Amino acid sequence: MLIDTHCHLNYSPLEEQIDSVVERAKSEGIEKIICVGTSIKTSETAISIAEKHDCIFATAGIHPHDATEAKKGWQKELEILLEHEKVVAMGEIGIDYFRDYAPQNLQLAFFNEQMEIAKSTQMPMIIHNRKADNDVKQILLDTDYFKAVLHCFSSNLEYAEEMINLGLLISFTGNATYGSKKTEKVIKATELSKIMLETDAPFLPPAGKRGTTNEPANIPIIAKKIAELKNSNIEEVANITTQNALTFFRLPK
Repeated sequence: MLIDTHCHLNYSPLEEQIDSVVERAKSEGIEKIICVGTSIKTSETAISIAEKHDCIFATAGIHPHDATEAKKGWQKELEILLEHEKVVAMGEIGIDYFRDYAPQNLQLAFFNEQMEIAKSTQMPMIIHNRKADNDVKQILLDTDYFKAVLHCFSSNLEYAEEMINLGLLISFTGNATYGSKKTEKVIKATELSKIMLETDAPFLPPAGKRGTTNEPANIPIIAKKIAELKNSNIEEVANITTQNALTFFRLPK
């Protein structure tokens, strides 16, 4: 069994073809999919999708890119969404200094507030981090809550080790297949017990499928690449990363 721990079935074009996307995923051995929210609206859509499919679970959170669009009272709305039985994490939250679509002070405020909500509700967090290693780490330390995964990990090995030592997990998308020596070094050095798999679909299709719409059915390509880098096999990667996801998100077996 494999799990796609992070995708956006609530985004076009996947949202318009959910049934076929799920069937293709199941045919490739993906038995559970986590549909990730990035705003109040997309979190509501993720929940609606999860309600219709036993294999799909949802998250709720406000992405740094969406911080400028959030309306007053978003905190209460988010807390209500987190109470839904199919919501398994707070996310996608974090900081993005690469795109910088929202002012940095606003990103920091939203990340801090959402982390406090996650801590108070004991929800695991999915963290987006681009070019913001120091600020992400500092807010984690200030909040003193570390039940989190750094999604689509692209930082260096030293940072990976720091975060894992704090108790976080890291996850990899199709970026594991792009030939980045930095990313490959992290994968080789990190225990499988600290890794999860994700597609971030419809974004970041793996090598060999660049230019196409990514989807959960591509998870085995990522698993295979990680197995190659770790001199392992896809069965071991599948078994351990799946158990990591079941435990982290408290998913039913």
